Amino acid sequence: MFAKVLVANRGEIAVRINQTLRTMGITPVAVYSEPDAGAPHVNTAEQSVALPGSTAEDTYLNIARLVQAARDSGADAIHPGYGFLSENPAFARACQDAGMSFIGPTPESMAALGDKLRSKDIAIAAGVPTVPSAPACQPGDRAAAEFAERWGFPLMVKAAAGGGGRGMRLVNRRQDLDGDMELASREAQAAFGDGRVFLERYIANPRHVEMQVLADAHGHTIHLGERECSVQRRHQKIIEETPSPALTPELRERMGDAAVALARQAGYVNAGTVEFLLDPRSGDFYFLEMNARLQVEHPVTEAVLGLDMVEWQLRIASGEPLTLRQDDIAPRGHAVECRIYAEDPYRDFVPSTGTLLSWRPSSGPGLRLDSGVVEGQQVSIYYDPMLAKLIAWASSRELSLRRMEVALSQFVALGVITNIPLLRAVMQHAQFRSGEYDTGFLEWNPAVTRPAISDETRTMARALAAWASEQQSVGMDSRFRGNDGKESVNPWQSAGQRRLP
Repeated sequence: MFAKVLVANRGEIAVRINQTLRTMGITPVAVYSEPDAGAPHVNTAEQSVALPGSTAEDTYLNIARLVQAARDSGADAIHPGYGFLSENPAFARACQDAGMSFIGPTPESMAALGDKLRSKDIAIAAGVPTVPSAPACQPGDRAAAEFAERWGFPLMVKAAAGGGGRGMRLVNRRQDLDGDMELASREAQAAFGDGRVFLERYIANPRHVEMQVLADAHGHTIHLGERECSVQRRHQKIIEETPSPALTPELRERMGDAAVALARQAGYVNAGTVEFLLDPRSGDFYFLEMNARLQVEHPVTEAVLGLDMVEWQLRIASGEPLTLRQDDIAPRGHAVECRIYAEDPYRDFVPSTGTLLSWRPSSGPGLRLDSGVVEGQQVSIYYDPMLAKLIAWASSRELSLRRMEVALSQFVALGVITNIPLLRAVMQHAQFRSGEYDTGFLEWNPAVTRPAISDETRTMARALAAWASEQQSVGMDSRFRGNDGKESVNPWQSAGQRRLP
């Protein structure tokens, strides 16, 4: 087993990985940008290395600096977390070339699965159903015109190298096809450095269901059940649950077998997730993509199985065989996860920045919080606005959703605007409660994305938050320990000091 692991990430996932590393007796090494000096992921590590700069490009996306940080710290392995460089084959290869283990799949399988067109070929070879698609093409190409003529509209334009909704367009009319392909190509080039796009048949109102897999280097591959991820904004997940209310035992087995077959066909090793689109009317499912990393939503799988996914990543990466068998996987109860973002869900999800004046997460039986922030911390413009993930587990779906709704109602986050009111509205919605929902849930239920309070009240709340931030801008950066080991005092927490009017 590794002695020291550098975590090439930040925020809640770095904190979460640090916890498992320390539990296993492995020294965690953090890296941090200038805005993240003294952040929780630094303070939960036993060693840290500064990365000069503020932007992601200068720090968490800088392969050379990360590898050098690992060398300087004496780490013998690197865990990429998710996002940033977690699915970058060049980073995995650079770690190997430097003599360090990359806690994830091989660069070769990562490259193959990271390309949507190549991964479709792998799925077809494994006998896994895929959505009909055209090869990579440019606006005006004959292949694009022929595909549109055969399958009609609407259809999807997708980036060949990427995900997260970037480089994706829904095309409803023939006259929009070339323009939408051009826009998608530009967005893909900016996001992934690869402007290739392709066309895909549009599956109306699908459910988004994924299968977690584990595979070792000794030929053993299993799945750990599914996660339902259909509540999304801008093609990005915000709520996940397991088990999926849409799956029968027979369908679950078929999807699990398909996920395992695809992972084996790709020669995949470590933890990965095979994502499917499910047509709830026919029961047919189609391969969407495989994420060659730990998923944001992995805690719901851990909650129902009692497993530590990061521990298994480490064990597999160190060469240990997978001792779990498919028959050992027996989910218990139901778990749901809500992603808490610093964003305004009632203003097109625009990110919110500022100082967390009050951060009082809910706690209690069956609740788990994976958080990358503390009270007094600055939420900057430089990184993804996700603050934390709240997970609720209970013996049944009804109880877990009720537990989550209560926890959200008691969650206090002041100083930035969050999506907590939206998450509560979803938990309370009759359609979501029934389990009869799909990826168009927010689109078909516009009332959920409208504030339950008046515009005047929201304006006042924003004004108070701005006033409070201005008042405490001098003399209070944080109340957590900095890299020098000294603790700075948060005057908002000191008895007898300032109060909001």
